[in-house]
Amino acid sequence: MSRRVVVTGMGVASPVGSTVEALAEGLLAARSGITTMPAWAAYEGLKTRLAGPVTDADLSFPRKRVRTMGRVARLALYATDQALTQAGWTAATLPAERTGVSYGSTHGSSTAMEATMGRLFREQTFAGMPSSAYFKFMSHTVAANLGIAYGIHGRIYTTCSACTSGSQGIGYGYEAVRDGACDVMICGGAEELHPIHAGVFDVMFATSTAYNDAPDRSPRPYDRDRDGLVVGEGAATLILEPYEAALARGAPILAEIVGYGTNCDGQHATAPSQAGMAGAMRLALEDAGLEPADVDYINGHGTATELGDIAETQATFAVFGERIPISSTKSTMGHTLGACGAIESVISILAIQRGFLPPTRNLDHLDERCAPLDYVTTVRRATPKVVMNNNFAFGGINTSLVFREVAG
Repeated sequence: MSRRVVVTGMGVASPVGSTVEALAEGLLAARSGITTMPAWAAYEGLKTRLAGPVTDADLSFPRKRVRTMGRVARLALYATDQALTQAGWTAATLPAERTGVSYGSTHGSSTAMEATMGRLFREQTFAGMPSSAYFKFMSHTVAANLGIAYGIHGRIYTTCSACTSGSQGIGYGYEAVRDGACDVMICGGAEELHPIHAGVFDVMFATSTAYNDAPDRSPRPYDRDRDGLVVGEGAATLILEPYEAALARGAPILAEIVGYGTNCDGQHATAPSQAGMAGAMRLALEDAGLEPADVDYINGHGTATELGDIAETQATFAVFGERIPISSTKSTMGHTLGACGAIESVISILAIQRGFLPPTRNLDHLDERCAPLDYVTTVRRATPKVVMNNNFAFGGINTSLVFREVAG
C-alpha cells in the first residue's frame, strides 16, 4: 500500500527564532542568529568564538516530564509540542499503536555527558552518579524520550548520522507513513550547543575564526572570503500523516512530501563526493516522479567550508543546470548539525507557504570554483511549488527531500 504523505504540524527552536512564526520573520528580515561565545576562551586551542545558540525557548518543563532528558531532548520536546498542537493532536488523542517517532541527533546531550563522565574519569568513582544520567546522553536519547513523553507504542527510528540525522529522521518517517507501517509519525532532529562540537571542526581547521569580532559577517557559504563553518543548536519537528486521513479529520495540510533519497559515498570519512551528492538528488526526484525542471528552489547544505561548498554546487549543477535558485540558511543560524535537516525542511515548507526564497547572508563575492547557479542573496519574493532540501554528512551520507505544495 502506497499513500500520499503530508505535513500537518511543524515546530522549531532555532537561533533565529523558536516558533515557526518567529523563524519566518527572522528569515524575511535576513536576521543573523550568530553571536560571540566569550566563555569558549577557557578552552586552550579552541580558535573559533562563534556560535548560534537558541536564546528564546523556554525549556523549563515539569520535572517528571524531563527527568531523563538533557538539553538536546528538551529542545526536541519543545519543538514537538508546537508541532502536535498545530496538527491537532495531544498525547491522549494520538493513536498510540499506530504512531511512531523518527528523530535524530549527532549524539546525546554533551552537557550531560561532560557532567557525568568528567567526574568519573577525574575521580574514578561511580559513587553519587544519578541513575538517570545515562539516559540523557545515550545516542538515542531524543527518539526514546519523545516516545515516552507522548506514550507512543509504534515504531521508533533513531537516526544518528551527524548532519543528516534530521533529514533522515524525516525521510524514514515519510517511508513509514507511505508504506502503511504507521498512521502518524513524529519526525525531525535536534542538537544542543557545546564547545566539543566546535572543537571537533576546529581541529580540522574547518571553523570560522576571522570574524570572531564580527559575528554577523559569518558564516559565508559559497563566498570566496569564507573561512569555515559556525556551529549552532536547535530542533525541528514535522508531523506526518496520510493525506486522506488528514483531510478527513480537518487537519491543517502544510505541504506534501513527495520524494526522499539517501545514499553513501563509500569513499572517505570527510571528503565530499559530487557523484554521491548528485546521486541522492536523483534518487529523490525519481521517488517523487519529477524532473529537475519541476523543482523551483533548493535549500542547500552550504556549510561555508571550501571542499563542501564546491562539491555541493557542482553536484547541484550536474543535476539541475544553472537555472536553479539555491541558498544556504546556515548563513543565518550556523550549522545546527543533527538538527539542520529538520530545521531546513521547515524553512523549505515556509518558502512554499509564505511565497519567498530565503537568502544566503554574507554571499558578497561568489567563489569562482562554485558552479554557476542562481544564488539567492537577498529575500526574493517567489511562488515555489516544489522545493528540495539537501544535506550531507561525515561518513559520506547524503540526503535529499522534496516537498510540494498541496493544491487547495
